[in-house]
Amino acid sequence: MRTIALFLPNWIGDVVMATPAIRAVRDHFPQARLLAVSKPYVADTVAGSPWFDDLIPFDKSGPRHRRFRFVLNRLADEKLDAAVLFPNSFRPALLARLAGSRYIVGYARYFRDALLTRRLYATRGNDGRPKPTPVLDDYNRLVEQLGVPNPGRRMELFTTPADEQAAETFWLRHGLNRVNRVIGLNPGGAFGASKHWPTNQFAEVAKRFADQRSTAVVVLCGPAEREEANRIAEQSGRANVISLAGSDLSIGLTKAVVRRLSLLVTTDSGPRHFAAAFGVPVVSLFGPTHIAWTETHFAKAVHLQNKLPCGPCQQRICPLGHHQCMTSLSETDVFAASQELLARFPAGQEARRVG
Repeated sequence: MRTIALFLPNWIGDVVMATPAIRAVRDHFPQARLLAVSKPYVADTVAGSPWFDDLIPFDKSGPRHRRFRFVLNRLADEKLDAAVLFPNSFRPALLARLAGSRYIVGYARYFRDALLTRRLYATRGNDGRPKPTPVLDDYNRLVEQLGVPNPGRRMELFTTPADEQAAETFWLRHGLNRVNRVIGLNPGGAFGASKHWPTNQFAEVAKRFADQRSTAVVVLCGPAEREEANRIAEQSGRANVISLAGSDLSIGLTKAVVRRLSLLVTTDSGPRHFAAAFGVPVVSLFGPTHIAWTETHFAKAVHLQNKLPCGPCQQRICPLGHHQCMTSLSETDVFAASQELLARFPAGQEARRVG
């Protein structure tokens, strides 16, 4: 195959879980022209990687060059041999078909069956509903249809020199180079309020870490979580708990910061997978979502979830209004799990790859 388009997932964490499949395509077709077709807000997740020859932004809104007709013409000019559709939505399938791709691989969902030349089907339980299975494995199944060997489960990310410079500036500004261990806390998540762990509980965990010898805490955030990150730092009452909110926030900066951490405590969101991709121990707090959907079998991961009669409900907002699946996760349990993980994988400033 000479030209292959990979339509990337629409969520940051899902893009990370697709990296074993992406890498396997590049390795299997080293001479092919490999294109990433991506929502603009997730594109930086793969920045710095050696896999793609070009990245084509695709969105329903925004500048003209991101719109359907422009991207269609661009892909038609590329004369695609194959298109792999990681998202299950209709529009990527229509775009690949109209662009003339000879081979279109995707899951038969949302009435797009006729647009696919190779259809895969979700695993279903006895009730006929999709059965929670790892998305990473589903992505691997897609690229195997191109003759690619099983990609395995090792996720991988890269940083750019600009990302590393931004992280280094933050590190030096706050004296993080003078401590032996930096712990990250990530309270955010684009899924919805149901995944959030209370601010005061994050602040308590931050305080417990900050009181340990030669340890500092960095509170991560996206643009929408600046206030929450600041509140966690303030409520901890410790000068060595530092919010990232005052920085020029970007996916690249977050990747470069996570890469330097000794451990990350996070909600079930994108940075959780950043940690795994960089080999950083991670404690993930689960509430309304099935762990099985996003299981990656990362050896340095601990998942915490309390079983409740009402869950996992997979709802963005708690339908019962009590949010117990998250609030019942105690600070003591989270801190204890973190300590156990740090004991198993002692912190060290391991040099990791810069793209």
